[in-house]
Amino acid sequence: MTEWVPDVLGDEFAQRTLPLGDDEEGAIVATLVRALPEPNVPHRVGRWEQVVRSLRGLPAPTEVAPLLDGVDVLYVHGWSDYFFQKRLARFWTSRGARFFALDLRKYGRSLRDGQTPGYIADLATYDEDIAAALAALAQDADSSRGPRRLVLMGHSTGGLVLSLWASRHPDAASAVILNSPWLEFQLAPLRAALAPVVELQARLRPLDVAPQIDLGFYARAQAEAADPDDVLETNPAWRPVPSMPVHAGWLHAILRGHRSVADGLSIESPVCVLLSARSAVPSRWSEELTSADSVLVVDDIARRALRLGSSVTIERIHGALHDVFLSRKTARDDAYARLERWVTGWARSSGS
Repeated sequence: MTEWVPDVLGDEFAQRTLPLGDDEEGAIVATLVRALPEPNVPHRVGRWEQVVRSLRGLPAPTEVAPLLDGVDVLYVHGWSDYFFQKRLARFWTSRGARFFALDLRKYGRSLRDGQTPGYIADLATYDEDIAAALAALAQDADSSRGPRRLVLMGHSTGGLVLSLWASRHPDAASAVILNSPWLEFQLAPLRAALAPVVELQARLRPLDVAPQIDLGFYARAQAEAADPDDVLETNPAWRPVPSMPVHAGWLHAILRGHRSVADGLSIESPVCVLLSARSAVPSRWSEELTSADSVLVVDDIARRALRLGSSVTIERIHGALHDVFLSRKTARDDAYARLERWVTGWARSSGS
């Protein structure tokens, strides 16, 4: 495990390389990104809260601990992606949490020359990446203030990875938050018929590439929905348009993950799933694609989300893109407001 060094996102962030051994393509690493600086611990009690405390006969302190003091957030990106969302990190740090994001092996900051971008043959292999990240979190934690609580946050494929991980590690996370998680194949009725064909191809020729169906419309929709006052610049080598090639071995791993979700997971912590209110088919460009999920069938994802565990909240956001936090301002503000409401309720009910 290397030391923290400056990150490509600038002074607010640092990164740390997590060595994971070697495979046939060379050295494997994951990369942990941390939001800096440390969040402000105390904040002043508002006037209304002071009045309420006075009416209840309670003392009125000038300062209280922030809502998410003692909480660590670990974010995992989606397919053909990496972490670059500064605004999302600020949401968490402004409430007292420590925020970390993990670029998985062969993605983004972790991609090395000669490697097949994003390739994995078994999603459970990411247990190694997540274990290394959690070890780094623990190393930098202030243990004198007691144990910290872990919140997992995943987008799209990262949401599938973290859902499976949380089910296999029932005592690890205190909460799971999923941003349009890829819990079901887009052609759900064909999954059962498609899976054996993909399995055979994965066994014989795992690196065979499927035809590219990404026409770049989702990237265009994000660009048109972007906030001109807070432009999010991305690295085209790490987030290419069209997206990374899809290989048979990787698709087989994804379909196995989808089958596990369909069979039912056992996430014991509360789960919040944020989704667009509707999907749009990206067969040709239209303005409709700037206010809908053009990647997943959100109604199918909403149904599958109910198989994650016993406590699942589903938030449907009108006008949201596939990444709800990269939507136009109205939908984006709604997404953050819903996240705020859910996190506040979770934190207060769980004793934060």
